Amino acid sequence: RRVSEFLIPNVFFPKNDYYLGYSTMFNYYNFTDQQFQTVYVLNLRISRERTIAGLSFKFIKITPERMYGQETISIKGKDVIVSSKERTLVDLIDYNKPVGGIEAAADILKRFVQEKKCDIKKLIDYTMRFPKIKTRKRIGLILENAGVEDVLLKPLEKSVKKTSLISFTSNRKGTTNEKWRAIV
Repeated sequence: RRVSEFLIPNVFFPKNDYYLGYSTMFNYYNFTDQQFQTVYVLNLRISRERTIAGLSFKFIKITPERMYGQETISIKGKDVIVSSKERTLVDLIDYNKPVGGIEAAADILKRFVQEKKCDIKKLIDYTMRFPKIKTRKRIGLILENAGVEDVLLKPLEKSVKKTSLISFTSNRKGTTNEKWRAIV
């Protein structure tokens, strides 16, 4: 009998100060068909890699301000804390390597937005709370390109207004997008 990888973190975090995220949840929400080998456990206490019951776990210590956007699901009658779909989309743009880089991640986000498979207002709220400005700018650009209304994007745009210009190109050459303070 195989143990569900979703149930193991509860043993390490009885205070529920963790959530399953990153590529572990990319599969759960059908962002990709790719099968990932590592279970990511974001938490407030430990950073380490471990093999448990033949499964690879990566425990990543995060700051309290990054501990938001979780929900509880039931696996085999047990409560498990995971990142919500919208929080997972924010993490997907920030941690895009597992899906093949930023272009692939942007395509996934754009598809979920255009097919109305996520709550746009919640996604924008979670993006505004995310501490990395570069990630907020990227998501703003992707949402705009996906056709999200300006009125919904206004608060996110305001959150990056007085920030320095950053480049999404390797050589700082390209078109300057003043709205998102980025070179694209």
